[in-house]
Amino acid sequence: MIDGTHHGRPQRYGFLLIEGYALMSAASAVEPLRAANLLSGRRLYDLSFVSDQGGWMSSSVSGAFETVPVSEAVGDFDVLFVVAGGNPLTYRDNRVLAWLRRLARSGVALGGISGGAAILAAAGVMTSRRFTMHWQHIDAMREIYPEALIERRLFVIDRDRFTCAGGMAPLDMAHALIASDHGVGLARAVSDWFIHTGIRRAEAPQQLDPARKYDLHHPALVAIVELMTSHVADPLNLDDLAHLSGIGARQLERLAKQQLGQSVMQFYRSLRLEKADEILRQSNLPLVEVALATGFTNRSHFSRAFKAYFGIGLATRRKQRCQGENHWAEP
Repeated sequence: MIDGTHHGRPQRYGFLLIEGYALMSAASAVEPLRAANLLSGRRLYDLSFVSDQGGWMSSSVSGAFETVPVSEAVGDFDVLFVVAGGNPLTYRDNRVLAWLRRLARSGVALGGISGGAAILAAAGVMTSRRFTMHWQHIDAMREIYPEALIERRLFVIDRDRFTCAGGMAPLDMAHALIASDHGVGLARAVSDWFIHTGIRRAEAPQQLDPARKYDLHHPALVAIVELMTSHVADPLNLDDLAHLSGIGARQLERLAKQQLGQSVMQFYRSLRLEKADEILRQSNLPLVEVALATGFTNRSHFSRAFKAYFGIGLATRRKQRCQGENHWAEP
């Protein structure tokens, strides 16, 4: 993911606009990508807009984008984002849902902005994927999809699924995407361009940002923790982290030993294992799926790493959760 261009071409980002979408959510997603093109002096991102019927697609405040209809969309996107407002849980356009399933089967990465994740879930393409959405819809989503891995975060990147809450949250997610494609330097330049210097981490506002949580005093360490938290399921290697944070691997290791008390990759593994523990405690996801969701390629490797870190096995941990639920269920 060092170079976001594919064989020298820009990345193709599509935006499926659902009737009633919020203009702010769409603009917050699109403008950082335009700025990345402008500030880099290269066409890093190609943007296109799609809707059910095509033509001018008005937002909730009448501002609009010119769109092509789903029936004519080529579908060769690197990522297709569904942008939805209103009440996305009632959306049932079977033709559009079938199109989303076809894109998923063909290997297109999918994203949801504001209520977009609800439409992706309705299409059946969010199974075993962590995701988020606008807070207004989270409780209702949990009622409809009790097994869904919904998190109350600004944005969640899980392998080939990119989801965020509405409002300004797409700007925060775009920062993470640009950083992992083209380095933290360009991402910060884009944030400065929009006078959005207080970039919020994926976990905000529920958790402290990395600088305060881990008491970090070097911008490269803050940058790598940002990268790590947005690459839990598809871990970056040390060279990638160093390149994207803008310093050498040896210097990064020195800083990590000084400020984190362990190596870069040991710290990264601990973040992933803590996320695995959170998923184990909050879902019934099969253990092999928990492993994949936290970047472990096979269950036995995951099992050994988990036991070494927490001192108990996966089965024992899950049993503890079940016992806890039974305890709380008692009158």
